[in-house]
Amino acid sequence: MYNVEFENNNALIKGMEIFDLKNTLDCGQAFRWECDENNRWYGVAYNKYLELEKLSDGTIVLYNVTEEDFNSLWRDYFDLDRDYNQIITAVSGNEILKTASEFGKGIRVLNQEPWETLCSFIISQNNNIKRIKGIIRTLCENFGEPIGKGYSFPSAQKIASLTLDDLDILRAGFRGKYILDAATKVSNGEIDLNRLSSLNVDDARQELMKIKGVGPKVADCALLFSHKHIDAFPKDVWIKRAMQVLFNGELPKEAVPYAGIVQQYIFFYARETKLTIE
Repeated sequence: MYNVEFENNNALIKGMEIFDLKNTLDCGQAFRWECDENNRWYGVAYNKYLELEKLSDGTIVLYNVTEEDFNSLWRDYFDLDRDYNQIITAVSGNEILKTASEFGKGIRVLNQEPWETLCSFIISQNNNIKRIKGIIRTLCENFGEPIGKGYSFPSAQKIASLTLDDLDILRAGFRGKYILDAATKVSNGEIDLNRLSSLNVDDARQELMKIKGVGPKVADCALLFSHKHIDAFPKDVWIKRAMQVLFNGELPKEAVPYAGIVQQYIFFYARETKLTIE
């Protein structure tokens, strides 16, 4: 179990063996974290700017973080109280899952702000990471507020007040109308993002799919990365092929309760080992 010390207005997380910053912050579940030349990560979440790094002794330092901010935001955001060792043990009866989860050990599933996550994965459709980040950066720079080295993510209310012409600056193509529809339905209360974590995953998915352009994959990404539905299993073409090669398309039963976390391990393992999935 980890422990946290507060020193010089920094939070020092010790004993957190399962937390790889790069593989967590740059694996495609979040798009607004960057790493500088000193291997320090920085970004904005929930309208709070944060810099963090992992020291050589394994200590993770969150800079300029009060004890109140740590306990009210970052502790949950980084999913620090979930026992990932227990999950890896639970799925390790399957040799392939054991290999994949040990390979991806250190990836944590972030608990992100629901509107930002939904909007980001609408933007992610048929897109690559570099372009997704670019569109989101332009969105925040033009419609958010400066925070630290970054910008806040514009609220659904702010986006709903815009027009498609306003969103042309994003160069998001067909996604513009989907972003606007999502913002409108969230801001007017037709879609209540705050209640999705209390619904079962199937009902929550159907609720999100009322938004134009939101299919099962985008919905499952939103549910996994911002509503604590770790039983959601986002499937794009790539992960479907990997699943076919590794498991004949069927997730082993021991992984079902942790499907979303296991999906991260499978995706990372298949990508990094250049698994043949043609």
